[in-house]
Amino acid sequence: MASKSPITCHVLDSSIGKPAQGVKVQLLAPSVQDAVTVAPSLSHGGSAWVGIGTSATNADGRCLDLLSPDPALQPGTYQIVFETKEYFDRTGRKSFYPFVQITFSIENPAEHYHVPLLISPFSYTTYRGS
Repeated sequence: MASKSPITCHVLDSSIGKPAQGVKVQLLAPSVQDAVTVAPSLSHGGSAWVGIGTSATNADGRCLDLLSPDPALQPGTYQIVFETKEYFDRTGRKSFYPFVQITFSIENPAEHYHVPLLISPFSYTTYRGS
């Protein structure tokens, strides 16, 4: 049995060269009929999104517990939303982006998916990690 979520993330504050601790993270999936919508539709096929996991980054900037280790993931499109404004406010800095929303595709639910995010008050970048 795996010891961490099949979808993980890592947030690094590139403006100070350190992990971003305490960033709230939400994992979203396209809604199914009768599900409660927690995010607005982005008009990708008319889908609304529902939250399927929440957590926050640890002292190393990692979030390893978005989902249980053995969830029933399906192939498809997912989103991770990082609450970056709260992090920058807490560290006494203004920021341009109140949150970062990353949409990605899962082809094989048996694989591990890692989504790193590098942030600064006025920019961000991401990639598929390992």
